[in-house]
Amino acid sequence: MAGVSLKCGDCGALLKSVEEAQEHAELTAHSNFSESTEAVLNLVCSSCGKPCRSKTESDLHTKRTGHTEFVDKTADTVKPISLEVPKVTASESEEAVGASSQAEEMIVPEVDKKLLEELEGMGFSTARATRALHYSGNASLEAAVNWVVEHENDPDIDQMPSVPVNTKVEAPKPSLTPEQLKAKQQELREKARKKKEEEEKRMEKEREKERIRVGKELLEAKRMEEENERKRIMALRKAEKEEEKRAREKIRQKLEEDKAERRRRLGLPPEDPSTAKPAAPVVEEKKSSLPIRPATKTEQMRECLRSLKQNHKEDDAKVKRAFQTLLTFVGNVARNPDEEKYRKIRLTNQSFQDRVGSFKGGIEFLELCEFERVEGSEFLFLPRDKVDMAVLNSAGSELDSAIKNPFFGVL
Repeated sequence: MAGVSLKCGDCGALLKSVEEAQEHAELTAHSNFSESTEAVLNLVCSSCGKPCRSKTESDLHTKRTGHTEFVDKTADTVKPISLEVPKVTASESEEAVGASSQAEEMIVPEVDKKLLEELEGMGFSTARATRALHYSGNASLEAAVNWVVEHENDPDIDQMPSVPVNTKVEAPKPSLTPEQLKAKQQELREKARKKKEEEEKRMEKEREKERIRVGKELLEAKRMEEENERKRIMALRKAEKEEEKRAREKIRQKLEEDKAERRRRLGLPPEDPSTAKPAAPVVEEKKSSLPIRPATKTEQMRECLRSLKQNHKEDDAKVKRAFQTLLTFVGNVARNPDEEKYRKIRLTNQSFQDRVGSFKGGIEFLELCEFERVEGSEFLFLPRDKVDMAVLNSAGSELDSAIKNPFFGVL
């Protein structure tokens, strides 16, 4: 099969003719050429008619202009290559130079003037508006705006487009009537407004998430600071007690030494520890004949909460969560005494068990608030006629104090 191209043996480039091979040799100093049966690609852009000789060149054209449709016309242009250099006469050379200069002359393409004015009125530059109308085929105002949105990052977006002077320019499509144009403008404004509103909503959600995150971090930092302060005070009190204990021991030893020294001066033998005077018996206080005042319900609630914290003092976070859950139950009933759903608690609920039910004293506290165990049922129920606002307010106050007071149940 006869060769249809010349291939450079140095760089692998495919060339259509001997003239191209000579130009390639002058530019690169490559001289190793051979005939090849591999045809030079001829990919023609469907939008602007630009020919591309390789896949790389077509990809680059797509990136620059956004045109993606190409027609493969390689078979139409392929022909056996002639290794003879054609002789060009002087007249032919002049004609070729004239045609080349004419082909290189470029002009600004014609576009729909009314659409151009509308785009300029919307704030687009003349170059950008002209380019958008040219590459969107003067189809419509919306098509031009969409083209600008899709190609706003192109490096040549604000450069005036140009086409060869002999390029046939299609007559602009008839523009819209004033009513249609006004309706189209309104539609575009509405779309822009909706898009802006959606973006503002999205940003507001992001800001709200950030505020919630910062709030949680501040609350956690405050909790840790209070916990550290509580531990510091407890350690300080413990150290004070130990110091007081050591001081009492020193005083006792000093008294024993003074006592032994006085016996020695008096000539008495050292005191035998076995004959030491026993400690004075503890005199029982005479019981008062007054009746003992029974503990009030508020005191019972306080003692119940103190016992709960003492029994689970190794896990302060869970105890605090139990107090907060109990406060929620009490507050819901106080605010909605007629709502049965707030006066009914399922004992088998896993969340209730994790937060309150598993703690000794949790259910007892609810019973002090007049909740009752229903026989044959898995519920704690507070009858409407037993809702006592005074009891509920006392329970809320005790729970609030237990939550906020870092020394509750410690001293």
